[in-house]
Amino acid sequence: MPPPDPTKSGGESSTFEQLLEAAPDAIVGVGDDGRIVLVNGQVEALFGYPREDLLGEKVDVLVPERFRDSHPSHREKYFAEPRTRPMGAGLNLYGRRRDGSEFPAEISLSAIETENGRLATAAIRDVTASRAAERKFEQFLEFAPDGIVGVDPTGEIVLINQQAEALFGYRREELIGQMVEVLVPERFRTGHPGLRERYFQEPRTRPMGAGVELYAVRKDGSEFPVEISLSAIETEDGVLATAAVRDISERAESERERALQEQLDQSRRLESVGQLAGGIAHDFNNILGVIMNYAEFVSDELPAGSSANDDVNEIRRAAERAAALTRQLLIFSRREVVQPEQLDLQEVVSQLENLMHRALGERIELQTRFGEGLASVEADPGQIEQVLVNLAVNARDAMPDGGRLVIEVDNVELDEEYTYMHPDTEAGAYVCLKVSDTGVGMDPETIQRAFEPFFTTKGKGEGTGLGLATVYGIVTGAGGRVDIYSEPAMGTTIKVHLPAGSAVPSKGAPAASERPAGNGEVILVVEDEADVRRMAERILTKGGYSVIGTSGGEEALAVCESSEQRIHLLLSDVIMPGMLGTELVDRVMAIRPDLRVIFMSGYSHEVLAPEALAEQHGTAFIEKPFNAGDLLRAVRRLLDAREGEMVG
Repeated sequence: MPPPDPTKSGGESSTFEQLLEAAPDAIVGVGDDGRIVLVNGQVEALFGYPREDLLGEKVDVLVPERFRDSHPSHREKYFAEPRTRPMGAGLNLYGRRRDGSEFPAEISLSAIETENGRLATAAIRDVTASRAAERKFEQFLEFAPDGIVGVDPTGEIVLINQQAEALFGYRREELIGQMVEVLVPERFRTGHPGLRERYFQEPRTRPMGAGVELYAVRKDGSEFPVEISLSAIETEDGVLATAAVRDISERAESERERALQEQLDQSRRLESVGQLAGGIAHDFNNILGVIMNYAEFVSDELPAGSSANDDVNEIRRAAERAAALTRQLLIFSRREVVQPEQLDLQEVVSQLENLMHRALGERIELQTRFGEGLASVEADPGQIEQVLVNLAVNARDAMPDGGRLVIEVDNVELDEEYTYMHPDTEAGAYVCLKVSDTGVGMDPETIQRAFEPFFTTKGKGEGTGLGLATVYGIVTGAGGRVDIYSEPAMGTTIKVHLPAGSAVPSKGAPAASERPAGNGEVILVVEDEADVRRMAERILTKGGYSVIGTSGGEEALAVCESSEQRIHLLLSDVIMPGMLGTELVDRVMAIRPDLRVIFMSGYSHEVLAPEALAEQHGTAFIEKPFNAGDLLRAVRRLLDAREGEMVG
């Protein structure tokens, strides 16, 4: 039924008039002759005319004089094709009040049929406040301290500010209309659309990639670390995502320097403690020598069977125990006289195996594993035996209810990337002695102090706190390094790296320099430690692979669920906050059952639930720290095995 004729009386006309008056906007009805035939109360308030002064007047009276000449032709075009639409889309429109003042306006046009013919109705809204807000936003955009990039849901850049021009090296007209991925490093572009889609599903103000190191790329191809804060703004064209981008190159470099400085400070602290302990031990040994010898003198003068002789023997035994402690302090301070020789660590471990079995007890399972073609190491055999015994006893004490102790020896290559993060270590060939337990583990604070002499978490009378301090002294004295990987309730792995010696078994070691290249396969890397993740990404990218880096299980799972591209291999840390690597693989396999998996960890493979790792078809394991050759060989070996199965 057509709308009631506003010129007629009756119930329908009354209802129409009520709706007209209740409308929030000023409503003006115009005939095809351009004369006003209806207005509502909001028109009177907006334009300042009484209703009776407007009815019958040309609508041009409400149009600024500079637009009146063109207005009739616009009206004729509308009546030729009447439909509901905004007037002058994309143009700045203005209205004119009775007093001659102008105001910015938004105008929506509609057509209604009446008994007297067709009317064009204009709903007019004063947008002075919103235009002022837009100007303020534009000023804020230009004077914001960060680069601002606005993106629509398709990923197209629709606005940037001058800081973004300076930050990325583009002119504004070069970026508007481009996909935002042009500002993202190539290695991250594959997964970026999926991340953008998820943001538009739940747009809100938040930091981008919390806990993840983010990078952007300039027009010249150079990359730089950034912080990005995301916000959503409502516009006439829909929701836009705005990213405030800040270059944090100086801060990132400062943090890297601070991390290296902390390592250096710890080394210096241990060195200082070692110097103090060594000096005390040296002097105290002299005193103990006097005590033990004079006790012997007294014993020689006492008659056989004298009760005093038992007392003297107790004094001597106490002094001997004290001397044993001072010897450990001297080892820590590297002041004990050593007689290094070329050693085969496999032989040393095998000879001590029976002794360690007895020391560990029946409730602890001892496993030993040896790589092929082991190089020799140059060290004092007695000291290396002491390292093994101390580590075994520490592991035993960490497993009061029983468990598993795994001792492994293998050749490793520490490259420049590793030594960059460990400046006290030289690149080269090493033999790694790894001792892993399934015990109670350590928290970060304990790890920081683990090598300090006399520091212990054991109860009173249960430990001296010199076990790991002695290990530290022996290993660093032999030119090596020792690292602890541990978390509460997850066990402990201690890795001892000793420089490879000149005497190599005749079998020959495998070619550690081999770095098989990839063929563009896509690898998803999951690692919560940013430095390790960047290192792995760099190795794989340089090795010919396409890499997607993620900081945890949830992010990696989201990539697997949203990405349409094929992912050939998943390289995942095992121990991660929120979701373990094994749990991630269980969930990913339900989505991508053909995915190959390499777990990486500083923990022992055997300690980390070997049954769970072995059950996964197409699963391998690589130990931290690894070098480029280790990783590339592991990846290529697993991918080639997959291709072989498909061919077969």
